Amino acid sequence: MAERLIQIRELTKVYQLGDVIVNALRGVSIEIERGSFVAIMGPSGSGKTTFMNIVGCLDKPTSGTYILDGVNVSTLARDQLAEIRNQKIGFVFQQFNLLARTTAVENVELPLLYSSRDGVNHGHAQALRALDWVGLAGRELHRPNQLSGGQQQRVAIARALINDPQIILADEPTGALDSRTSIEIMALFQKLNRESGISVIVVTHEPDIAQYSSRIIRFKDGQVVSDEPVRRPRNAQHELEVLPREEAAETEAVAP
Repeated sequence: MAERLIQIRELTKVYQLGDVIVNALRGVSIEIERGSFVAIMGPSGSGKTTFMNIVGCLDKPTSGTYILDGVNVSTLARDQLAEIRNQKIGFVFQQFNLLARTTAVENVELPLLYSSRDGVNHGHAQALRALDWVGLAGRELHRPNQLSGGQQQRVAIARALINDPQIILADEPTGALDSRTSIEIMALFQKLNRESGISVIVVTHEPDIAQYSSRIIRFKDGQVVSDEPVRRPRNAQHELEVLPREEAAETEAVAP
């Protein structure tokens, strides 16, 4: 039986906006096994972003229990949450969030500024290996404006990997990308999940993107309304191999 990495019980989150009380989460209970690939779906206002913020230790629940890798993080102070975040979680966002005047390798190294685990030289070597793993060897000194959208997202994935996280949380990671580049990014996530055993949790509004996962959890009105396995997940690498090469134009484009 697979080991449980995330255990969530009766999680609630209440916000007060002036005189209005918003129940963003209403008694959510979920378990996610180590090494899972999970997609989170739901309309705007469904609670999926609030849920991801709590899972990512960016926010605390109003009530309920969140146990991550055996630690009850729902009771931790904000500085303790920051430490957990830095040690166990890598983040990938829709808009890449790269520093414009900073090279790819420097962007990847950024999380190491908040970690005492590695020396400068070892951290630089780690960043180079991460860029190589995502297919960007030779582009270490390129700045974001010299990279395509897909390449920028690869830099963001390499940055998420730099501290050897147990979980990658990806919030709409293909939302700003074309169809082929989206498949390339999902191929990276599938490879990462398969070869490294890192748990991948993707928030997406795109049903076709969710089909690359092995499980889809749907939210509505702050509650889980369905939680089902994907019987035959799409194989992103296989799809790339049969797609016409002309569809790769955006991926290959690099500013001089």
